[in-house]
Amino acid sequence: MTAQLHCFGESGHSYKVALMMQLTGYPWQPVFVDFFGGATRSADYHALNEMGEAPVFTEDGVTLTQSGVILLHLAGKTRRFMEGDRSEILRWLFWDNHKGSAQFGTLRFLMNFLPPDKRPAEVIAWLTGRCKAALKTLDRQLQGRDWLVGETPSIADLSCCSYLFYPEPFGFDRAEWPHIDAWLDRIQALPGWKHPYDLMPGNPADRAAKEDA
Repeated sequence: MTAQLHCFGESGHSYKVALMMQLTGYPWQPVFVDFFGGATRSADYHALNEMGEAPVFTEDGVTLTQSGVILLHLAGKTRRFMEGDRSEILRWLFWDNHKGSAQFGTLRFLMNFLPPDKRPAEVIAWLTGRCKAALKTLDRQLQGRDWLVGETPSIADLSCCSYLFYPEPFGFDRAEWPHIDAWLDRIQALPGWKHPYDLMPGNPADRAAKEDA
């Protein structure tokens, strides 16, 4: 059975998993989650994932949620992207879910996906500072090294990079972070890499077209 990933293009957490499967040639198909239409708040979706979040991975009767858990599952099945110190890989995976993606994704949502009159200026200003601090940590770790852990890319890299490929502004300019910039170039050069909006269904342009129709 081909794996299914319940996801949507704007979801950086979904992108981590989709990218892992894309880079490893893992057979999968996306199942579009209409997040902006309220799909994750429905009873049907809560039956799939009581946390009401994407992504959700399903295959052969197995259902997994939380991107870090799914990445570890896929690494075990493919034996890819886990070379290096496992504890270090997990350390960066957990850091990303607490200090990286959790903050980048929230700030991006507040700055781009809320109506302009509902964007909380004070919260955005505070969170911008938190994101800058996280970017400093990431950039410092990448100074003088190609990958976050060891000599090859790992799921730590795939997790930490996800939101940094999105075009919507959230205070991140690659040119300001030379080590992150070079690292993202290396990830983009991996055979099979695709941008999130080319890998999963759903993007802001799709929604804009529907609203204008």
